[in-house]
Amino acid sequence: QVQLVESGGGLVQAGGSLRLSCAASGTFDSINFMGWFRQAPGEQRELIAAITGSGRAIYADAVKGRFIISRDYAKNTVDLQMNNLKPEDTAVYTCNVRVVRVNEYQYWGQGTQVTVSS
Repeated sequence: QVQLVESGGGLVQAGGSLRLSCAASGTFDSINFMGWFRQAPGEQRELIAAITGSGRAIYADAVKGRFIISRDYAKNTVDLQMNNLKPEDTAVYTCNVRVVRVNEYQYWGQGTQVTVSS
């Protein structure tokens, strides 16, 4: 089993910054994928940033140039630095991790609310 603990999030004014962190712990051989999804009210959940197993960072067009994802391989953590936040970034942000334990398994964090006021 794998546990994901998220931290960060909250309320910020437009133009401000927030940092989200997600720490993975448990039993696994390796982590293939660490990323962040978000879901706004009435919208589908979408991938906004991730680091693949090869170490490549990918971003949704909506956050390119504003958000930075980073991973600490030793600590099994993934952080999302969110800069120049906009009201349309308001959503529940959820960490997603895919680990290898013979097969690949996917786990989700509990989600954290990010609210950007105009």
